[in-house]
Amino acid sequence: MPPQLDPVDKRQAAREVIDILQEISDLLNTNLDRTELSLCVSLIENGVNPDALATVIKDLRKEAASTKRVSNAPSATTE
Repeated sequence: MPPQLDPVDKRQAAREVIDILQEISDLLNTNLDRTELSLCVSLIENGVNPDALATVIKDLRKEAASTKRVSNAPSATTE
């Protein structure tokens, strides 16, 4: 059985893992910040399917980009 880490050691280990994942994320141009990356890790640790999570993130980004394009489009004015 592995030795139990105290809470400070656990937090430090978690930071190191997120640091490494952030570097990988940056290399892959995922555009996920540390908070988003941490949330994704937590979701996956709690049983969310990683492929499904990636699909949802991509779909949300497409929808956000589409909404942004629509809101930036010149509106027709009637006089």
